[in-house]
Amino acid sequence: MSLLIAEALLIDPEAGTEMPGAVKISAGKIDAVLTQPSEIEAEMFRARNILRCSNKVLAPGIVDLGVKVCEPGERHKESFRSAGRAAAAGGVTTMVTRPDTTPAIDTPEQLEFVARRAAQDAPVAIRPMAALTKGRQGREMVEIGFLRDAGAVAFTDCDSVVADTRVFARALTYARSLGALVVAHPQDPGLSAGAAATSGKFASLRGLPAVPPMAERLGLDRDLALVEMTGARYHADNLSCAAALPALERAKAAGLDVTAGANIHHLTLNELDVGDYRTFFKIKPPLRSETDRLALVEAVASGLIDVIGSMHTPQDEESKRRPFEEAASGAVGLETLLPAALRLVHAGQLTLPQLFRALSLNPARRLGLPGGRLAPGAPADLVLFDLDAPFVLDRFTLQSKSKNTPFDGARMQGRVLKTWVAGQEVYARD
Repeated sequence: MSLLIAEALLIDPEAGTEMPGAVKISAGKIDAVLTQPSEIEAEMFRARNILRCSNKVLAPGIVDLGVKVCEPGERHKESFRSAGRAAAAGGVTTMVTRPDTTPAIDTPEQLEFVARRAAQDAPVAIRPMAALTKGRQGREMVEIGFLRDAGAVAFTDCDSVVADTRVFARALTYARSLGALVVAHPQDPGLSAGAAATSGKFASLRGLPAVPPMAERLGLDRDLALVEMTGARYHADNLSCAAALPALERAKAAGLDVTAGANIHHLTLNELDVGDYRTFFKIKPPLRSETDRLALVEAVASGLIDVIGSMHTPQDEESKRRPFEEAASGAVGLETLLPAALRLVHAGQLTLPQLFRALSLNPARRLGLPGGRLAPGAPADLVLFDLDAPFVLDRFTLQSKSKNTPFDGARMQGRVLKTWVAGQEVYARD
């Protein structure tokens, strides 16, 4: 059954435009994008099913690169069912899942388990990543070819840095021969071990073990040197500080096949938000200075940083209700990704097309997925939201099993109204 979504503000990140118009969807795909009044009027006369949006915003669904779903091993923190509901409520139509589960997803059999569970329980699309080394131990690379054939869209050890340079170089070389994407979390493991905050006056006053931002730059410099040597496809998944950006800029200027992402928490929060040891603000890497935050936002606007993700990491109450140094790192983000990112739009730091270039188009392109576009023939993965709707976030209303969000009690602006995946409505706000 076809549907005409009319009277909307259309965001096209591919063309970089935002304009009033209508979108016709049919058979799970976008059938037409209409911006001329005469075309819209004629289609509305013919259409049987029309959704009038009252000038709300319609954009490609979010492709969230780096979501942790805690199956297998920690289903009490998050399941495919709860993560799928949270994604739909947040306008995320594709979750690119991490392999840092228990055990790690490092065999085709485990990857097939993930695919079955996702198909059964999640209302949104799931595209899994696999581990780069067995058990994410950094000693022996996985069977990249078999895992790629089983459906892995990329390979990563997540926040477990492959410290052995020889092992990492071999993995990059093998990945390049297969055209596989390697996703890495650049950090110097020696400098960053045991850190709970960013080095500086604030961490010293709070007595917290800290890591200098230079640890990220050192890790990225090493990775990029190996990428230059091997010619591999590489994505730095979670850049957080200004010190790392010049190296990324040089690598791109040199023509290396390199992209980078930033976490929405590093783009909207800074180290002072930790306040009086508020553990919901403990993430990895730790929150940085306001200077770093502004540098990251500018890098997203310029296109130097390609992707914005939630880095959704569920932790239960027992993991967070501990002294700051001992508390688990991570925050849920599937439902807060879009309203938090809209802070940057309301502040005039990003336009809506720039934002959805980073949320939807670029991650889809990098992973070779067909979504992220508002164009005829593209999947009808869409999000409709009210750009200006104000609300105060209550973490207990989140769909995720875990409620560890740093935005609890925060005033936010921008709410998802409807989400479609392959033309099917998977979420509608009451």
